[in-house]
Amino acid sequence: MIPDYSILLPFVCVVAVGVYFNTVTGFGLAMIIMALANGMGLASVADLASIISMVTLVNSAVALKGNMHHLDWRIARRVILGVLPASILGVLVLDYLSEAAADIVQVLLGAVVIYGGMNFAWQPEPLKQVSKPASFISFGFLGGFIGGMFGIPGPPLIFQFYRQPWSLPQIRSYLILIFAVIAGTRNVFVGWQGELSPEVLLMSALCFPVAAVATMVGRRYPPPLSQ
Repeated sequence: MIPDYSILLPFVCVVAVGVYFNTVTGFGLAMIIMALANGMGLASVADLASIISMVTLVNSAVALKGNMHHLDWRIARRVILGVLPASILGVLVLDYLSEAAADIVQVLLGAVVIYGGMNFAWQPEPLKQVSKPASFISFGFLGGFIGGMFGIPGPPLIFQFYRQPWSLPQIRSYLILIFAVIAGTRNVFVGWQGELSPEVLLMSALCFPVAAVATMVGRRYPPPLSQ
């Protein structure tokens, strides 16, 4: 069943804004969609997290095309080492809280959004040398855990990567890749649990072309602002 236009149109617009912003900066897709869509009451936290994960894969596939050369796979593997178990743990915690303490889920989501906003506003001081391997693993774990719960892996990873002595295209490519890994892990695990409802799959499918177009627009027409 196709969702009512009063829900579908605002949601698609929110997705388009989040995907465009994410393509330009490397972050923001999950924060924007979760905060606006949940605040407007368009879907539950669990459903939004699943839809965000689906949309993230489309955005990442289009955004990373031609940009893979920016990645050092040794660093990417370190982050992924922390991301994989934490993403599954985050889904399990969300499942438990959704059944036992639904109100806590909303409070935690608000805390993550506020933390993310503060993190965006505070520009990290760039380091003179690349961080040690253990820090990439630990920040990957934090990002994976939040990503597993809410589909919002950004705040810890944004702080970690934006303070590295790298160019913006490098940072953006790392973030988009890691977000795709978290989204893919979450999708596989949630699907294995049988919790990807037909409504979630339909909403995701309807958003796929919008996400692809918004990503291409973001790559080709970034805003006229400084790096």
